[in-house]
Amino acid sequence: MTATYELRVAGHLDDHWSPLLGGLVLVRHPDGTSTLTGPMPDQARLHGVLAAVRDIGAPLLSLRIVG
Repeated sequence: MTATYELRVAGHLDDHWSPLLGGLVLVRHPDGTSTLTGPMPDQARLHGVLAAVRDIGAPLLSLRIVG
């Protein structure tokens, strides 16, 4: 079952990371964080995105299902 997730990371991610993150919607916030939002069809996809965030070196602040 596909669910939409929102990942919040510390720092402002650059647009050039978007392909690595599978085209998730990237929003930079005034508080110095970024959110990545998009559908994840399965746990494998979610784990892939989490691994990409780890590889970028962006500290993960939160993960939640938004839809």
